[in-house]
Amino acid sequence: MRTLALLLLAEALLCAAPPVPVIFDTDMGNDIDDAMALGILHNLEKRGEIKLAAITLTKDNPWASAYTELINRFYGRPAIPLGVVANGVTKDEGRFARKVAEAQGVKPRQQPEAVALLRKTLAAQPDGSVIVIQVGFSTNLARLLDTKGDGASPLDGRALAAKKVKLLSVMGGNFVKGERLEYNIMEDVPSAQKLVAGWPTPIVFSGFEIGEAITYPYKSIAEDYRWATKHPVVEGYVLYEKMPHNRPTWDLTSVLYALRPDRGYFDLSEPGTVTFEGKGKTVFTPSAGGRHRYLKVNQVQIERVRDTFVWLCSEPPK
Repeated sequence: MRTLALLLLAEALLCAAPPVPVIFDTDMGNDIDDAMALGILHNLEKRGEIKLAAITLTKDNPWASAYTELINRFYGRPAIPLGVVANGVTKDEGRFARKVAEAQGVKPRQQPEAVALLRKTLAAQPDGSVIVIQVGFSTNLARLLDTKGDGASPLDGRALAAKKVKLLSVMGGNFVKGERLEYNIMEDVPSAQKLVAGWPTPIVFSGFEIGEAITYPYKSIAEDYRWATKHPVVEGYVLYEKMPHNRPTWDLTSVLYALRPDRGYFDLSEPGTVTFEGKGKTVFTPSAGGRHRYLKVNQVQIERVRDTFVWLCSEPPK
């Protein structure tokens, strides 16, 4: 009885806490895990845990923003500010974004530039409150570091991030696979190098190995979304790769850790410093004062996290 009372009290306190402002920086349209991660964010906002303050895109194709807008509409939040990268590193349409958006009547439209939106959004949030989740390339956040004061804030980009951001959660790197290069890093190595060298707050990385170990079950895609006639995430999942397939949950892991860090879903490495060498090789150097850490996961956690993803992804918007 005492345990139940404590659990109810903890839940009440969680519900009473103000929603955490989140900026989601994504290469939406390259892989389907970005869309699944955004679905989780919407369902966490529905629960009152977060507030999606802005979404910024590092994929330089207009259908990436159209597909993102479709997902936001599906979850009942069409007004979330959306910013797009200028001169990004991947410009192709990808396998699913255009097909899904076009089929549901959503076309690309003019959107604000991503870095300007980042500055405006950060400036409007309480100090030390923002969780930034980067699950694509480092293009936008690296450019943010180079910005000077403007109408949104007199602070330069680095100072603005230091003042407003609590944590940066990054899906990127490879912390156990030796020489293997990870896609999000190797597509824009200079930006990744600038980010780890200059970002002023703690960064937690979810390496390639984490999402690879936790796959999303295709049976959930086939069975758990039947409440929706046209679910944009499910339609993208089916188009991305011929079914049946269990997809790695790379981007989802960065979302889950960032917003529920104390639930025991993952373990953390010791503190240290991450660098990216050559074409993007990940190097982690332990150091007591380091601001960087990376996720670790065991088999029990893998099963628990997978179940959590299925629940949070497949949950109806209302």
